[in-house]
Amino acid sequence: MLNFKLSGNTFAPQANKLYEKTNIINVSDAERVLSTAAGTFLYVLSVSHKESKLNALIRYGGLYLLYRGISGNCPIRASISKNEVEQHTPAINIRTSITVNAPRKFVYDTWRDLENLPHFLKHIKKIKVTDDIHSHWIMKTPGKLPSVEWNAEIIDQEDARELSWRSLPGSMIETAGKINFADTLDATQVFITISYRPPAGFIGSAIAKFLNSTLRKIIEDDIVKFKAYVEEKQPKITETS
Repeated sequence: MLNFKLSGNTFAPQANKLYEKTNIINVSDAERVLSTAAGTFLYVLSVSHKESKLNALIRYGGLYLLYRGISGNCPIRASISKNEVEQHTPAINIRTSITVNAPRKFVYDTWRDLENLPHFLKHIKKIKVTDDIHSHWIMKTPGKLPSVEWNAEIIDQEDARELSWRSLPGSMIETAGKINFADTLDATQVFITISYRPPAGFIGSAIAKFLNSTLRKIIEDDIVKFKAYVEEKQPKITETS
């Protein structure tokens, strides 16, 4: 397997241009309060009157102001303000580790077989490998919400020791990950780092803190499943007399 390292800040996740404009916090606290109040007033006003083109316009205007107030993001301002310092929503960084009772090479190979990951990463619906370093990921979502999909590339890999990846431009989300494998006695220590940056328009900074603990629990549960899967599938050593 080819080993390689890329120079520069290659670990940073990427997404499309619209995403980059909707995860910028560019509305002040005072503006957010005013936008939320005005948006609530316009929305309530629209639903209390008969349907019309003017009423629909008022309703959508109210929803936009609510979006602006709750998220702290104004896509219009982000599109026209070229010189404004951009403050992005904070990334959710999840770090965890686990000891797997299996040889390091086998543990690495199991993870490196990306299409195999949904067997134990239960929040991932499907992974389609397109070539040696590129793949398409589909994440499960609750209820009847549409699946979240993104294209990813492997940016660093060292056989049986390290694997790093990130989402590609045009993806629905920004995400990146890094996993290291180290020998420890008769087992393998696995260190996992996953970064995810939610768009301000859908989540906002306060809710992102809540998601941090939620995503951490999901990933930690999946890593435990990974441990059980590897330990069950590892080749058995037959003792000879």
